[in-house]
Amino acid sequence: MSQRIKFGVFAVLLSAVIVICGMMIGGELLSRQKEKEDFERLVKLVTVENADVTPTPTEPPAASTKPNSEDVSEESPAENEPTQRDLSELFAMNEDFVGWLCIPNTDINYPVMHTPDDPERYLRRNFHGEYSESGVPFLDFRCSLDSDNLTIYGHNMMNGTMFAGLQGYVQKEFCEQHPIIEFQTADGCAEYQVFAVAWVKSNDDWYKAVNLGEMEDFDKAVEKITGKALFTINSPPEYGRQILTLSTCYDSANNGRLLVLAAKL
Repeated sequence: MSQRIKFGVFAVLLSAVIVICGMMIGGELLSRQKEKEDFERLVKLVTVENADVTPTPTEPPAASTKPNSEDVSEESPAENEPTQRDLSELFAMNEDFVGWLCIPNTDINYPVMHTPDDPERYLRRNFHGEYSESGVPFLDFRCSLDSDNLTIYGHNMMNGTMFAGLQGYVQKEFCEQHPIIEFQTADGCAEYQVFAVAWVKSNDDWYKAVNLGEMEDFDKAVEKITGKALFTINSPPEYGRQILTLSTCYDSANNGRLLVLAAKL
């Protein structure tokens, strides 16, 4: 075979590879864009246009809130009231939906799912149960809405969606600028104040700290996780305050996870 023929065959093969790669990349970009648009539609569904109207959600799957947070006298540092959303349509659309998570002034603004009998159902599914690389943030299967520690998982997506924004919390300044996390359920919108940011392995004992029982158990668990923290801000929570833990992949090569820990106000 002559050099010209060999070169021609090589050029054809190279062109084919380039076309196929381009199609794959284009398809991936279109898929990520569609996922973003799907979430934007959900945001519009829950947004309350008239701030003077208090939304009345329909009855969701059984959920309750611990009264212990009422004993906390500390006031929220947020100047404004938590954002109110009407979640009724989402409760009607999917019984796995339990609430809405938002960190004001960030891109984290998503529904939260909960499937105790199928723990990772929404790891690669969208809100409607269809395949999705991004998935949907979901509550740990061991939790209920009145657990001592609510752990919510979300992917650290390369396009900046889902829980990728939590990476900002490795900087203390960012943490101080975004100290409040909102989690709205059928019982209303609760605020949680960030008190620590930690890097742990995926099998860390903190993931098992769901219901901490006695004061001694609570204090030991909080002391242990804050001992692993990159830094802490605000005071560690006292016994009786519910904790919200946001977890995402961080340094995946070493099986690492980034935790943002906040206490209910």
